[in-house]
Amino acid sequence: MRGRDLFQLKAFCAVLEHGNFARAAAHLGLSPSALSQIVKDLEERLDLRVLNRTTRSVAATEAGRALYDKIEPALHLLENVDTEVAAQAGRISGTLRLNVSRVAANIYLAPMLGGFLRDHPDVTVDIVTDDRLVDVVADGFDAGIRLGEKLHQDMIAVPLSGDLTMKVVASPAYIARHGEPLHPNDLRRHRCLCYRNPSDRSPYRWEFERGDDRREVAVSGPIIVDEPAMLPRIALEGIGIAYQFSHQVDRYLETGDLVRLLTDWTPPFPGFFVYYPSRRQMAPALRAFVDHVKRMQARA
Repeated sequence: MRGRDLFQLKAFCAVLEHGNFARAAAHLGLSPSALSQIVKDLEERLDLRVLNRTTRSVAATEAGRALYDKIEPALHLLENVDTEVAAQAGRISGTLRLNVSRVAANIYLAPMLGGFLRDHPDVTVDIVTDDRLVDVVADGFDAGIRLGEKLHQDMIAVPLSGDLTMKVVASPAYIARHGEPLHPNDLRRHRCLCYRNPSDRSPYRWEFERGDDRREVAVSGPIIVDEPAMLPRIALEGIGIAYQFSHQVDRYLETGDLVRLLTDWTPPFPGFFVYYPSRRQMAPALRAFVDHVKRMQARA
């Protein structure tokens, strides 16, 4: 197979994996128009329509999906030949593409990346922070980092953070004015500091658990935000009650500037995991990263 023919197949796979021509073109270092022409050339060479295109979306035809399923594993293997050979010689190289939630990126991933990159100077880590649930395979990522409760069952998951705890907090001034909620349902009568679900933009329902009693409470209040990390500072001003990760509020709890509420309703839960698909042979850079995460967890 000539190099041009091979690149046409690679370009076709990239369009499917990235979901549109613009993202696939950026990944390949091409303009969208150039990529579109390459796919058209492939269709003419094969005398086969492989993509259905509209002004808003692109999807594989039945024949295109069959072609993708046959050639994608082979292309993946070819792309990793050089890095596999280098890995066998003790040199890990290549690009590691990660999709990571903002909290995980800042609190858990960033502190460990320096050591990983020092150990593997030929690896480039390409990180996209995104709080939405994404299909890491379809979007062209090697792995993702999300909370354990949000992982698909067909993924391999490696613990990154250990268990986490959410905490309901308010300032002493707020409690003095409005009283203390004694049950999650009491929150419906309080001024709560709200944030949106990143996936569907709906207000996040606060989750509680005590024994077998599990419930979600639809709260409301004077503010709703996209960035939950804003809310502890607003809670400090006595504006309302916040529902936050421990690391976001513990320093204020220690000083007494905030008070924890509903303590027995927020037990620890599985934290962040590195996850990746099991259907592929692991690229050397991903394997090295997973091994690094395991070593860091063993030392914790």
